[in-house]
Amino acid sequence: MRLLVTGLILLLCSSPAFAQDGLKKKKPRPYEYGNVVIDNFSSKSGLMPVTFDHWSHRAKYTCRLCHVDIGFAMKAGGTEITSLDNQRGYFCGTCHNGKRPWSGRAIFTACSSQLAKDDLERCARCHTTGKNPAREEAFAAFAAGMPRERFGNGIDWETAEKVGLIKPIDFLEGASAGKAPLTPQKDFAISTKVEGMPEIIFSHQKHTVWNGCEVCHPEIFLGIKKGTTKYTMIELFEGKYCGVCHDKVAFPQTDCRRCHVKSVQ
Repeated sequence: MRLLVTGLILLLCSSPAFAQDGLKKKKPRPYEYGNVVIDNFSSKSGLMPVTFDHWSHRAKYTCRLCHVDIGFAMKAGGTEITSLDNQRGYFCGTCHNGKRPWSGRAIFTACSSQLAKDDLERCARCHTTGKNPAREEAFAAFAAGMPRERFGNGIDWETAEKVGLIKPIDFLEGASAGKAPLTPQKDFAISTKVEGMPEIIFSHQKHTVWNGCEVCHPEIFLGIKKGTTKYTMIELFEGKYCGVCHDKVAFPQTDCRRCHVKSVQ
């Protein structure tokens, strides 16, 4: 029991909920969880940085589509997107081109070489930071019809997809290559190093719905054989391995019971 308590204390104190000075970090508002601020060039050009809402895009598209087929880096600022890239149909411009349909209408154009006075409102849809009542209201309206969970942005995305409340697209004409459906591997257990801590049950099936194989292998996990990659919870909380997505967009690792689910014998 002493080992279990010690392990839990170390786990919590090393988690992203605490800064390096030991003070608890400010918890993001639900609609802010997963937001990414993109500012490689905007501020230098006299524009507000871009605030990217993961929740609004996650409701429509898989992670694999954006991070593999379209080519967004898994780290904020890593792609170095420019306005010209978008105008040429790359990155955001793959969908935000005024032509790509969604729910019976075209998705608005992200960037244009011709900037009129009326375009400023359109620019502000992306180039904005800080508290945004319109985005907060849009998130609240969306989340109201979704299954709930305790952490992150409060939405149980796994259940929402499973019951058909959302149907994330995994193929875009002109951006994706056709491929055969995946045959998911069986769930498997990952043992823990803390006595009394339940084992992790990892589900390939749940992850491949969103990621395919390409998001995780080989960039995040080098091996494809169980036990090839060795890691610790400290590394996960530092943003490596599972921490690449969890604590940033997927549910946070402080929700221990989402992974440590196998009963202790």
